Amino acid sequence: MVEHVLPKHKMGVRFPSLAFDLMLIKKLKTFVSLIIALPFVLYLLTLAGCVSAPYEQPTGKVFKPAVSGTYHCVQKGQTLWRISKIYDVDLDELTRINNLSESSTIEIGQKILIPGKKSVRQASANSFDDFIWPIKGQVVGSFGQTSSNMVNKGLNIKPYSDNNVIASRSGKVVFYSDSFGVYGKTVIIDHGDGFSSVYARNSEVYIKPGDAIEKGIVIAKAGSAGRDTNIYLHFEIRKGSNPQNPYYYLSD
Repeated sequence: MVEHVLPKHKMGVRFPSLAFDLMLIKKLKTFVSLIIALPFVLYLLTLAGCVSAPYEQPTGKVFKPAVSGTYHCVQKGQTLWRISKIYDVDLDELTRINNLSESSTIEIGQKILIPGKKSVRQASANSFDDFIWPIKGQVVGSFGQTSSNMVNKGLNIKPYSDNNVIASRSGKVVFYSDSFGVYGKTVIIDHGDGFSSVYARNSEVYIKPGDAIEKGIVIAKAGSAGRDTNIYLHFEIRKGSNPQNPYYYLSD
């Protein structure tokens, strides 16, 4: 009978126990699990804002530099129209650059950006033939407002006490009607430079087509027209056939 004897091991050599092997395997499994889960964990952290997402070059919106120019400080008696002529800048561009609405008025001391200009210019008060207010009163209807499904193409001005209407600017009478639709007695004065002024809802008219008119003279008396019995003047400034915002042209 042959006996099988296990080989003897040298002293000092220690082999891991079964418990140690199981612990090692467990740790390896945990490590592998973390490696597999890492991308998913990073994704969740990115969504939560804890980890910065990879940098991407911004695309799409481009920021434009501010418009270059100089600022004009509004002086007494100056209109936006006069300022546009001082600097030879289109009035429509001036209103757009300064974000002025159709009902806007400018005030003394207000700063107006003049695009493309490097220095402030001055002009004498008498160097322009400005428009003046045709009647002293309260504006009860502004340019661009809608009333009774009609867009106001001028200003409706209710007189304070004196109903006299004066010529806003010198020119020649080119139109008169004693019953011009809802506007009643209506007069149009041509100013000879592409501009004209309209005076409607008059109770009396003192001028006729062909008359040369000086700025400031009395031409009519404000009244009512149609079914609207309220007394006020309807006033327009037109460039060619296009109505303009009178606030941009009228000087105090």
